[in-house]
Amino acid sequence: MRWRFVMAWLLAGSTGPLWAGQLVVRVNDSGGHAVGDAVVSLTPAMPQAGPSSRPATRYVDQRDETFIPYVQVVHPGDRVVFRNSDGTRHHVYSFSAAKAFEFLLRPGESSPPLTLDKTGLVALGCNIHDHMIAYLVITSGQALVTPSQGQVVFEHLPPGRYTVQVWHPQLRPGQAQPHEVATLAEGMDAHVDFTLSLIPDPRKLADREHLDY
Repeated sequence: MRWRFVMAWLLAGSTGPLWAGQLVVRVNDSGGHAVGDAVVSLTPAMPQAGPSSRPATRYVDQRDETFIPYVQVVHPGDRVVFRNSDGTRHHVYSFSAAKAFEFLLRPGESSPPLTLDKTGLVALGCNIHDHMIAYLVITSGQALVTPSQGQVVFEHLPPGRYTVQVWHPQLRPGQAQPHEVATLAEGMDAHVDFTLSLIPDPRKLADREHLDY
């Protein structure tokens, strides 16, 4: 009886980790440099019942006349609060179909929580400082934003085929959103690499224009 218990314990311990794998996605630009602020989304070929997540409150700060973070992934039902950590007023707004709003914020003020109730892309701007831009990507699926190292890892994935798609604010106009199909075998890892053709960062262009004043 003890032998059967030990064998069952060993089998349970060995099959658990082997069942799931991970997908590593790397994003570079055409010059071979790592790309941050890219949204990598993952769609399984077979629908999966994932754990339901509770709505979260996200924050977008305004510091040094810059939205922080530049790109953020949120989910329907999440709320976002805009904070003004600058010494000047900001007029945050969006005309996006997914969510239109505006908040006039004095130094040190925060907006009331804004519920994001449907999927889509929300482009943010400041009516006072035209060079301030940022993006909220509202998705019901799995998605991660690349850090400056240009790599994200999706963990604990069941075996199967997945469509991997990448979006970035500086993708060239008219360029199709890059995507690849990755296959995960049981207990194995997979790697997908993307090379993006990007336009210059408009925030940096605006900074250079300000130097000419």
